[in-house]
Amino acid sequence: MTQLQARLFVLEASDGRLFSVNVDGSDKKVIASGSTFPDGVTVDVEAGHVYWTNMGRPPVNDGWIERVDLDGSNRTTIVPSGVTFTPKQLQFDPEGRKLYWSDREGMRVMRCDLDGSNVETLVQTGQGDDDRRDETRWCVGVAVDVVGGHVYWTQKGPSDAGLGKILRAGIDVPAGDSPADRSDVEVLFKGLPEPIDLEVDLAARMLYWTDRGDAPRGNTVNRAPVEATNGWTVPEIVSTHLMKGIGIALDPGNGRMFVTDLGGTVYAADLDGSNRREILVAQGNLTGIAYAELHAEQS
Repeated sequence: MTQLQARLFVLEASDGRLFSVNVDGSDKKVIASGSTFPDGVTVDVEAGHVYWTNMGRPPVNDGWIERVDLDGSNRTTIVPSGVTFTPKQLQFDPEGRKLYWSDREGMRVMRCDLDGSNVETLVQTGQGDDDRRDETRWCVGVAVDVVGGHVYWTQKGPSDAGLGKILRAGIDVPAGDSPADRSDVEVLFKGLPEPIDLEVDLAARMLYWTDRGDAPRGNTVNRAPVEATNGWTVPEIVSTHLMKGIGIALDPGNGRMFVTDLGGTVYAADLDGSNRREILVAQGNLTGIAYAELHAEQS
């Protein structure tokens, strides 16, 4: 039997670094540096690739997506600068072999093939500079539910405004619809402080997200059943007192999650929020995080 080693892949925005660590915070390895406000990260274990988004300089519309081998070699840009505005959270769909991401100032949810080709817009929440000034249109987090056939995303709203939303739609744009006018968009939750990144526990049918808004509902990790519709379910707060929570990664097989915040801490906890501990501190401004189980020769 092949032995697997669990690793976390973490982005640090201010210094533009991608690093990996064991799940106890040990054996830190810097994989890539010199990025411009990296935000979302995901791993294709079988191909041996790590992907991440670069927000670039938001007023300039110069965001891009990169890929690197697990050891930091063969770094390449797959989605060129300007094809996406300010790409945020990034997700890998191993079944469809696609990358999904939210584009904040681009006001859209997007996807592409793993080599960066076939870039598509799935959801468009606004057009032009006037709409772009409306932060309720900004798309930040994204998650893909291949079991239920949905893509989820957050629209965070202005800082601490209580105007954040979590929405979902089908993975593909319905025939006859356009990304800006989809008949299948559902608002699952609204009035949230400032929802950021998303994860789906496919087996348990549970949606998790971070929120960096004001306490008591903000700076939290939350969860709710994915079948909740039209905001009738009150989200469960499972972790509090983050320092502007951003990234979240789930390991359902071992009943745990990992969370980052802009204060520079990586937290581990059980899926219900219990047994929380800090596995890394003072790491800079941390954004995205991904969990992966690597083969012995990859780690």
